Amino acid sequence: MTDAPNLRQAALDYHAFPKPGKLEVRATKPLANGRDLARAYSPGVAEACLEIKADPTTAAHYTTRANLVGVVTNGTAVLGLGNIGALASKPVMEGKAVLFKKFANIDCFDIELDQNDPEKLAELVCALEPTFGAINLEDIKAPDCFTVERICRERMNIPVFHDDQHGTAIVVGAAVKNALFVAGKKFEDIKIVSTGGGAAGIACLNMLLKLGVKRENVWLCDIHGLVYEGREIDMNPIKSEYAQKSDLRDLADVIHDADLFLGLSGPGVLSPEMVQKMAPQPIIFALANPTPEIMPDLARAVAPDAIIATGRSDFPNQVNNVLCFPFIFRGALDVGATTINDEMKIACIDGIAALARATTSAEAAAAYQGEQLTFGPDYLIPKPFDPRLIGVVSTAVAKAAMDTGVATRPIEDLAAYRHKLDSSVFKSSMLMRPVFEAARVAPRRIVFAEGEDERVLRAAQAMVEETKERPILIGRPEVIERRIEKAGLTIKLGETVDLVNPENDPRYRDYWETYHNLMARRGVSPDIARAIMRTNTTAIGAVMVHREEADSLICGTFGEFRWHMNYIEQVLGRDGRRPHGALSLMILEDGPLFIADTQVHLHPTPEQIAEIAIGAARHVQRFGIEPKIALCSQSQFGNQGEGSGKRLRAALRLLDAGNHDFCYEGEMNIDAALDPELRSRLLPSNRMEGAANVLVFAHADAASGVRNILKMKGGGLEVGPILMGMGNRAHIVSPSITARGLLNVGAIAGTPVAEYG
Repeated sequence: MTDAPNLRQAALDYHAFPKPGKLEVRATKPLANGRDLARAYSPGVAEACLEIKADPTTAAHYTTRANLVGVVTNGTAVLGLGNIGALASKPVMEGKAVLFKKFANIDCFDIELDQNDPEKLAELVCALEPTFGAINLEDIKAPDCFTVERICRERMNIPVFHDDQHGTAIVVGAAVKNALFVAGKKFEDIKIVSTGGGAAGIACLNMLLKLGVKRENVWLCDIHGLVYEGREIDMNPIKSEYAQKSDLRDLADVIHDADLFLGLSGPGVLSPEMVQKMAPQPIIFALANPTPEIMPDLARAVAPDAIIATGRSDFPNQVNNVLCFPFIFRGALDVGATTINDEMKIACIDGIAALARATTSAEAAAAYQGEQLTFGPDYLIPKPFDPRLIGVVSTAVAKAAMDTGVATRPIEDLAAYRHKLDSSVFKSSMLMRPVFEAARVAPRRIVFAEGEDERVLRAAQAMVEETKERPILIGRPEVIERRIEKAGLTIKLGETVDLVNPENDPRYRDYWETYHNLMARRGVSPDIARAIMRTNTTAIGAVMVHREEADSLICGTFGEFRWHMNYIEQVLGRDGRRPHGALSLMILEDGPLFIADTQVHLHPTPEQIAEIAIGAARHVQRFGIEPKIALCSQSQFGNQGEGSGKRLRAALRLLDAGNHDFCYEGEMNIDAALDPELRSRLLPSNRMEGAANVLVFAHADAASGVRNILKMKGGGLEVGPILMGMGNRAHIVSPSITARGLLNVGAIAGTPVAEYG
C-alpha cells in the first residue's frame, strides 16, 4: 500500500499536472471560420434565443441544459474534512463532476458558494434554475442541508437531490436489502441500531422505513447516547422523530439483539463486546471514513458469520454513492423529471440490488481482478465500474418517473432507451445490434477452443443470456467448473453449455480417425493424429465443425494467428473454402471503420486484394452499413508506377470486370479515403461519395499498423478480426481480446453468411 507522504504528493501532482484542476470546457460544434462564428454567436445565436423565449421547453433541444447538472456546496460538511469552506471544497466538487461525466456522460458545473445561512443559500441555488437540468447539493452540514433542500424542492421545477442524504440512503437500502436476503430476514422484523444523527444517517433511516422497517424497531444514537423522548441536548426536529420512549441511554445498552448496526459516525464506536450482544448473523454497516466504527476483522473475530459493509474500497461491500447518483440523474434528466421522488429512489434501490444478484459482468471482473464477485455476504452490491449500472438503474428510474407523472419528456420505447444507454458504455453495442438480432433467430453451435479461459467462460455466459446459441467448451471439466464457480457464473456443463474433454472424451477415437483420414497423405500418421486430438484444442474444434457437430469455431485467445490458421486450413479449407483475409471493425468516436487485411496475406496479389474487398463488403453489410471501400496505398490515383499502387490498380481492374453492388475506389492515400473534399480535388471524377468506411491495404503490415494505432492511440474498440472466406465456420481472435469482444465474435459466428464470406 502506498505510504502517506508519497500518496499525498501523488494526489497533489494529479490535481496540478498537466494542467491545474480536473475539468475543462470543450466546444461541441466547430468554430473554424467566420461562418461558424456567425452561427455560434452573433447574429445566428439570436434564432435559438427567440425559439426558447417562445417555447421554454425547446431549451432541451438548443442548449446543454437537459444534460447539465449543477454540483453546489458551501463546504460546511466535506466528507472526512468537515467545515473547510467553499473554496477548499472545490477539488471535491470538481471530482464529483468528473464522476458524473465518467459514469453517466452528464456534464457538470461545480459551484462553490460562500454562504452559510441556509435560507440565503437556498435562494442562490433557486436562482440557478435557468442554467441547469438538475441540482446536486453536496457537503452541506446538517440540519442546514434539510432546510436548503426543502426550499429548493418547493420552489424549483427541476430535480434537487442532496447526495449525502439520498445517495447514501439509496446505496445503503440496496445493500441492506441484499444482506437481509442472504441472512434470511425481513425488513419488518429487524431491529436497527444506528449511530450518527447527521444528514446521511437520518436519510438512511427514513429510507429503511419506506422499505418496511418498523419505526419502533429503530434505535438512534449519537455522541450523547440514545436519542430518547425528553432529551434536550443537541436535539432538532429531525432527530426527535426517532426518539425512543426508554430508560436506556448508551449504545452498549441498546445494541442487544440488534439485527443491523448502521454506523455513520466515527472510528471505534462499535466494540467487539457490543457485536457479541447482537442477534445471530449480525449485519454490520460500519460506514465511517476513513476509519470505520469497527474494523471487519475485529467484528468477525467475535461473530464469524457477520455480514459487513464499510465505506472503504479495500474491504468488501463498499457503500459508495457513485453506485447511485450518476444513474438516478441520468434517468431523471432523460425524461425531463421535475423532481426525484421516493418511487424513483426505490426503483434505484431495486435496480442496484438486483444487479448484484445477477451474474457479474466481465468488465467489472476485469476492473477488480483478484476479487470474488459472486453474490453473497462479501458481494452485496455491484462495483462502481460495473457497466450494466447505467442501463439497469437509469431505465428503472426513468420508468418510475413516468409512472408517477413527474416526467415532462416521457420515453416511448424503454427497451430502446436501455439499449442506447448500454451502447454508451459498450461502444460495440449499437453496431452489433443487427448481428445479435440475427443470432437470436438463427441459433448455431459455437465451439470455443480455449474453453478454460475465464474470458471465454464469461462470453459463454453472455451468449446463453443474450442469444440462442449453444456454446461448446473444449477443456478439462474440473478446471472449467472451478473457474465458473470462482467467477460467479451460472452456466452449467451439460445443461446450458456442452463440453469436450480432450483428456477423456468418448468421441476421441472418432476425432483422431477423422483427422487422420483428412491428413493421411500430408504426413500425419495415426500416432500423430492421436496426439493432436489430445493436445491441440484448435484442431479438435475444427474437426467438430467438419463433422457438423458444431457450426463455427472460435480460437486464438492465446498463441499466434498463423499457427491457428494452419489447422483451420487443414481441416476446413475444403470445397472452395480458404481464408481470404482478416477484417477488423474499429469503433471510433465518429463512427465505424473497417480495416483489411490485417492477418492472412502478408503481401496480397491483385486477385487476393479483390477477394478481400468483396468479402469485406459482404461482412460490412451484415452490420447494416453500406460499404464504401477504399484501396489504400502510398500511391495516389496512379502517381506511382510501381509498388503497392500497381497491385491495387490491377485489383481495381478485376473489380471493375465483375458485377458488384458496393462502392469502391482507389488507389489512394488514407487521408483522401477519409476526406471527400481532398479526394474530389485530387480526382473530381472519383466514384465515391462521402468518407470511406472500409480501408483495404496491399500490405498486412500497413493494415495491422493502422488497426493498432487506432486501438492504442485513437481510442478505437476492435470487433474481430473476422476471418473471411471460411463461410463463418471459423474465426481467429487476438490474445488481447476481452470477454465482450469474444461475445461479439460469437454473435458474428452465430449468423450465416452468403457463399464463403
